Amino acid sequence: MSDGLVVMVEFRLKPVAVDEFRALVTANARASVADEPGCRRFDVVTSPEDPTELLLYEIYDDRAAFERHLETPHFLTFKERSADLVERSTVRLLELAEHCKPSSGAPR
Repeated sequence: MSDGLVVMVEFRLKPVAVDEFRALVTANARASVADEPGCRRFDVVTSPEDPTELLLYEIYDDRAAFERHLETPHFLTFKERSADLVERSTVRLLELAEHCKPSSGAPR
């Protein structure tokens, strides 16, 4: 049984566009977790070896929450302004099978 929808998006950015894209995607991620009740997590992950490689890791309550995300003003702004900054992207939709986190008070 699924415990949520995981969205993973891999980007290859144009080298001259890294800083601009990161600013746009950060604004989109922050707005998503702040303003969308169905968005549980939105991480922006970068490669330390290659700044043009970037991954988004998002968790939504369900597919409907993700579909609502795709209609939000912040996502539509991100999509429009970032289109020319990306060489290629790949989107994967996955089911969250298990969510593990440390219990409070447990040593790390």
